[in-house]
Amino acid sequence: MTPVRVIAGPYTFTGHFEEKLAPKTCAAFIKAMPFVSKIIHVRWSGEGVWSPLGDLDFGVGYENNTCYPSPGQIILYPGGVSETEILMAYGNVNFASKAGQLSGNHFITLTSGLENIYALGRKVLWEGAQDIRYELA
Repeated sequence: MTPVRVIAGPYTFTGHFEEKLAPKTCAAFIKAMPFVSKIIHVRWSGEGVWSPLGDLDFGVGYENNTCYPSPGQIILYPGGVSETEILMAYGNVNFASKAGQLSGNHFITLTSGLENIYALGRKVLWEGAQDIRYELA
């Protein structure tokens, strides 16, 4: 499993890519690294933060997709009904948009720094957009 570091706001998390479960998504994202964006709150879907990516195309379809990522799981919605996005759950999430239910590819699992994941989510909720950077660890 390829290790990854995620620096979001003032917090650093580490984890790994889910290459066995989402090989195409992982390969496409690793190719785009380091990946830098902003995160905002997903109030529509629950307790998560997301990076809206517009029409960015990673060239992948669905694999290992879920509507209900768990805290510390990161999913990629490859676009279609709604814009491309990356979502990080910090609590309960039911992934949806104004177009209805969505699902994304679970491609990263965070394994350390999780004691700060809820604090990150609340910081984004109350203070607004934060920087996020994904890099190989």
